[in-house]
Amino acid sequence: MLNAPRVLLDGIAFPESTRWHDNRLWFSDWVAHEVVALDLKGEREVIAQVDAFPFSIDWLPNGGPLLITAGPQLLRVESDGSLATHADLSELSAFGLNEIVVDQRGNVFVNAPGFNLMGGGEFAPGIVAVIRPDESVQVVAEGVAFPNGMAITPDGSALIVADSYGMELTAFDVADDGTLSGRRSWADLGEDNPDGICVDAEGAVWYADVPHRHCVRVAEGGEVLETVEADRGCFACMLGGADGRTLFIAAQVWHGPEGSFQEPRTGQIQAVGAPAAHAGYP
Repeated sequence: MLNAPRVLLDGIAFPESTRWHDNRLWFSDWVAHEVVALDLKGEREVIAQVDAFPFSIDWLPNGGPLLITAGPQLLRVESDGSLATHADLSELSAFGLNEIVVDQRGNVFVNAPGFNLMGGGEFAPGIVAVIRPDESVQVVAEGVAFPNGMAITPDGSALIVADSYGMELTAFDVADDGTLSGRRSWADLGEDNPDGICVDAEGAVWYADVPHRHCVRVAEGGEVLETVEADRGCFACMLGGADGRTLFIAAQVWHGPEGSFQEPRTGQIQAVGAPAAHAGYP
């Protein structure tokens, strides 16, 4: 077990979708409707205001613009800071988009639940879709119980999806055009419920777990390598920092969907040293 994490930023409404980019940690604040960039001194900058819940962020390759999932829309942050529609994906899901990850080819993967979790809807499995550089859109995986965090291996050959309800990390082979095949269980997580994930340079995956209030590093096959315990639910995790070996955790006290907008704000960005550096995407 690693050391207890330190608090880098406190008083966040609902932190999610952590990303390391341009020497800062970026995250979505779902309740404040903000995309925030945070430096290692704890200084924060609001990058964009987003009228959505939930929403996730990633970048197109080679310095391309920031993309944001927002309801059924995929938005693009323009050079002047304004938001433009990058793709209308309303036909994919009636319940909006959840996570996003972009591979080195420019394929944009998004996922969506099959039911209205926040509204107490009846369960139905979700999907994964790809938006290609030519702007074509295709559903490339179905029947994922609750697709949550996603990551792509450094060589771009595999997409790993956190299935929160399936209690596993599910992997797919990725073709050049973003088509997925070879679905398999990358790691059975027992009773854990993975949310946000990231890949490290040793081929392991970190996942955040809300109900069990920890982040866990696992090898393919499910062997637990490291655990970071927290005092509140862990929603997302991302490796970054100067050497890529700091694990940043988005955490908050979780009162269920009905309590998501309650005060006080208990969201935090926590940080702890990790045994291996960041790799892959995001």
